Amino acid sequence: DVLRYCDHVEADGEAFFEQIVAKNMEGMIAKRKDSTYHIGKRSGEWLKIKHHNTEEVVIAGFTAPRGGRKHFGALVLGRYEGKELKYAGHTGTGFDDASLRDLAMKLKPLVQDRSPFKGKTKTNMPVTWVKPVLVCNIKFTELTNEKIFRHPVFQGLRVDKKATEVKADPMPVTTKKKTAGKAPKAASMAKKNKLTGEDVEDTGTRIIRLNGHELKLSNQNKIYWPEEGYTKGDMINYYNVMHKYILPYLKDRPESLNRTPNGITAKGFYQKDAGGHAPDWVKSVKLYSESADKDIDYIICNDKATLLYLNNLGCIEINPWNSRLGSLEYPDYMVIDLDPSDKNTFEEVVDAALATKEVLDKAGATAFCKTSGSSGLHIYVPLGAKYNYDQVRDFCKIIVMIVQDMMPDNTTLERSLKKRADNKMYLDFLQNRQGQTLACAYSLRPKPGATASAPLHWKEVKRGLHPSQFDIHTLPKRVEKIGDIFKGVLGKGVDILKCLKNLGI
Repeated sequence: DVLRYCDHVEADGEAFFEQIVAKNMEGMIAKRKDSTYHIGKRSGEWLKIKHHNTEEVVIAGFTAPRGGRKHFGALVLGRYEGKELKYAGHTGTGFDDASLRDLAMKLKPLVQDRSPFKGKTKTNMPVTWVKPVLVCNIKFTELTNEKIFRHPVFQGLRVDKKATEVKADPMPVTTKKKTAGKAPKAASMAKKNKLTGEDVEDTGTRIIRLNGHELKLSNQNKIYWPEEGYTKGDMINYYNVMHKYILPYLKDRPESLNRTPNGITAKGFYQKDAGGHAPDWVKSVKLYSESADKDIDYIICNDKATLLYLNNLGCIEINPWNSRLGSLEYPDYMVIDLDPSDKNTFEEVVDAALATKEVLDKAGATAFCKTSGSSGLHIYVPLGAKYNYDQVRDFCKIIVMIVQDMMPDNTTLERSLKKRADNKMYLDFLQNRQGQTLACAYSLRPKPGATASAPLHWKEVKRGLHPSQFDIHTLPKRVEKIGDIFKGVLGKGVDILKCLKNLGI
């Protein structure tokens, strides 16, 4: 009952490994038939053939917690090469509340002032260093050329090993070759689902209940941002945390779905007519489209369950109309999209935003600014659904014409990329059309870094600002601290006639 002999399979190693993969096991040991066990060292006679890439590493430090996490953010990892500890990356996934708490208690008495690594180690956050004595097991997708883990996931401590026994594996890591243009598959991630508190299985699929509705969340472990290792599940968890701030900007508005179900490195697609494929509890409305010459069934996102349903379709960004049901021809706000060329700097975008603010101030029009989450800025003027789209677009064109006169070298009203000068930023006033959409406030974007569209105080719109400051991690913490500073966009609208009179028009 204590010891069990494990039999072996002769000659049919490849077939046996196929069974390992089918049963989702970690791997197998391949041995030379005439070999012996070498005490205290590895050899080429016994090989670890891995299905899931796993490795034992030393914990060298930890970063501060971010967002709603407690105790610590990520573990800094290392492995010994000879007598020197080498940096191997960091991991912030694979923990639940209990493991975070228990591991923090074990790390606390090990804190030290100096780094256990020789020389300076580049990390993405300030680190609290610890004595390198704890060993943990991690799962990962592959190693970089510098032997840094990609997408590592914590799997637990190894109490049976000394840190000095953790050496770099002499055998190359077994990884699947990447297919050109496709994102690598995620390692299966054994962690808690933040929506349900249950363990996420290797399939990454969970069924939850929200607002009395059953919702299937599929492929939560699929990597959406390969460079950062962020998954579809991370994206859904962001919207789960941020839903109360996002939903006011979606209520009663038709949604155009921008779907990227295979992550940001794969080609996405737009889908408008989605209501017929949605569950019965998802609200939708049929609207006639002149361009398509047919009725389109638009989804209306008024609750968290519908929002997460859209996310599960692969909607990284959320794109609502400017107008609501009951007043579809009358937008609630005017939008100016500052759309830079590849040759514009973000400082030039900031300058254009401040010039636009100057014109709107002179007009007496209240204005709100947010990052696009990509390379531009969006400026909104509340209208209170008092004017139709044609009136709003004409007013917006007047504003941007004045701005363009102020900045003729850097801005243009030419929409066509072929006709537009390479170094000029497009002052887009044509976003003010029925059915036209932009990523809403607090929406993530399918861009490197998992950036998000962040409302700004005007005092923040200055040189030194950059969209990369606001992402899947930083924006929830920011909003928790300062609240929703964009809500005035949905408030009382400006008087366009008075604005034109103030401008002398």
